[in-house]
Amino acid sequence: MFPPPEDAEQRRAVAPVICYPTQTLPRPDLDLYRAARQGARKVSETLVPAREAACFTVAAGHMFRITSVEGPQVGDLNLWNAHDLGERFYSGKTRALHGTHLTTGERMWSSFPALRPMATIIADTLGWYGIDAFGGSVHDVIGTRCDPYTGNLLSGSQYHHCCHSNLTRALATHTGLSRAEAEPLVHDVLNVFMCTGFTRDTGQYFMKASPVRPGDYLEFFAEIDLLGALSACPGGDCSAEHSSDTAACHPLLVEVFAPAEGALDGWAPPLSNGYDGTHGAG
Repeated sequence: MFPPPEDAEQRRAVAPVICYPTQTLPRPDLDLYRAARQGARKVSETLVPAREAACFTVAAGHMFRITSVEGPQVGDLNLWNAHDLGERFYSGKTRALHGTHLTTGERMWSSFPALRPMATIIADTLGWYGIDAFGGSVHDVIGTRCDPYTGNLLSGSQYHHCCHSNLTRALATHTGLSRAEAEPLVHDVLNVFMCTGFTRDTGQYFMKASPVRPGDYLEFFAEIDLLGALSACPGGDCSAEHSSDTAACHPLLVEVFAPAEGALDGWAPPLSNGYDGTHGAG
């Protein structure tokens, strides 16, 4: 290692600058969304089995809720435009706009070239958690999803019920695509209920026991027509490990709610991003 320069502390002391100031970011009308939720009726529910995944659909203007129903359980969430699977959740840009973890009033943004809100969080029973003494928080957009390739790389395993594989099977089953066709459409997730952060000494991604308990939920407003897939992670509450059959795991419940007629008068789904797409080529 090279020795630090004489001005090392001066360089470290430079104040940070927020990469994407969000003062001009379009704000969701949470009062409207919550009012519409009050009179909404449940139109579907999907119980995601432990160590498995399942798909669900949500129409634009409807709400969906993910609930812990039996015990502490983390879920990995993928979202797609229901009419164009090429438009999918973009965790990296969502992280750049909102931060490493999401909560009420923040949004899941879609991939280029659309780059628009897909879903807005309207309720979070774990919003009280904040950031703990280890730097951990819940509902992260930093972890990619547990997958069989990393497991094989690190331990030579052939584990098939990690979240990447679960989501691949669920998407293939729902759409009729082959698993080979479905797998490239599976993408980095919102880690629902997962408690994560980065270690202060080495900067490594860590997980710890989720604070979620039965009855806790995360609720969203669908900004566009959505196809969702949720995996009940084989790590359970992710207190010790994932991608194994040793952790205690539980199902997760997804409920979809339709607003009363007229409850969203004046609202419309967001348009795709307004950039002209020429990339300087005329």
